[in-house]
Amino acid sequence: MNTKRLGEIQRIMEDTVRSGFLAGMNVLVIKDGKEQFYGEAGYADVENKVPFKRDTICRLYSMSKPVTAVAAMILLEEGKFDLIDPISKYLPTFGNPYIIEDGRVIPTNQITIRDLLNMTSGITYGGENCATEVRTDRLLAELVGKLDSENPMTTREFIDKLGEIPLAFKPGTVWNYGLSADVMGALIESASGMKFGEFLEERIFKPLGMKDTGFDVAPENLSRVSKVYEETKDGPREVFDSHLGIRNKFGKKVTFESGGAGLVSTIDDYAKFNQMLLNKGELNGARILSPKTVEFLTTAHITDAQQAGVDKWESLAGHTYGNYMRICNKPELANGLGTKGEYGWDGWLGAYMANDPENNLTILMMYQRINSGTMPVTRKIRNVVFASLDD
Repeated sequence: MNTKRLGEIQRIMEDTVRSGFLAGMNVLVIKDGKEQFYGEAGYADVENKVPFKRDTICRLYSMSKPVTAVAAMILLEEGKFDLIDPISKYLPTFGNPYIIEDGRVIPTNQITIRDLLNMTSGITYGGENCATEVRTDRLLAELVGKLDSENPMTTREFIDKLGEIPLAFKPGTVWNYGLSADVMGALIESASGMKFGEFLEERIFKPLGMKDTGFDVAPENLSRVSKVYEETKDGPREVFDSHLGIRNKFGKKVTFESGGAGLVSTIDDYAKFNQMLLNKGELNGARILSPKTVEFLTTAHITDAQQAGVDKWESLAGHTYGNYMRICNKPELANGLGTKGEYGWDGWLGAYMANDPENNLTILMMYQRINSGTMPVTRKIRNVVFASLDD
């Protein structure tokens, strides 16, 4: 790779922080298992002038989803469930799914595990577009309201209540982003007989040496946790909301282990996860998945009709979807440089991952700005990385 060109990433980061768009961030590029670039800029804590560093712990939000997908694949290849099993086999409150049309309650078909993995379940996030979103919003508000109570909601309690809410559509017909990965976390608990966080620790994090990844932060590591910011005309301002039931502040026991949004990690920890996938399921002698399972994990599994939902997302132009990840299938339609077969995901606070099997390449970014995901700064950095492959 052209390391001189990769140096442009540092300028992009510094310009973005200087503009006030971000408080701080870091970027890591790995090719053929070797680090090609690492850079950092700005602060993890603006008020106390704590720099954003390699060991800064960030909330992953939706970049938790690929980890949950890998956990599901572990159980799949062990024969713990079948992709077309109804999820009610493991989570009984989903046993009577229904939709609402013109004010009428209409029973519908069961949600399958495949539906959960492909976001075609009919389960949504909160909002105001339909009864499903409104009731889900209320449930999320209840979850957040109980975080600091004597009886905070557990993973299973939240999911059991979610199972009583009408679906937004008949399962398997539409792609719609929602709480499916959170449901998968509870299903993994049921199928494995272990707490979700314990399963991830034993089967993924510990074998890969991901010591800073989990649903909670040890007291001795709290000083390394980045604060959360929003952009204002006066610069980054700290935000304290526990969005989607994910604690903004750590220190109390985490009872809701969100498979869709709850994990924290560092850029180096997540790089181990990415490298395991590029190595077809193995890293440093620890095999997490078989090569065949990784192939299935990183392949699209949605129909043309379901693809219509993906196509509504500007950031997913040129991509399809499967197992909680975007997969580039038409790079000529994407909003920047990329490669067919590249896959990954991002998070609400700006964590971003991409693996490119063709070039044996990993791109990782971490920052903590609300309402982010894939932003212009993300695409600018990606363009530099992919342009550097040609030199």
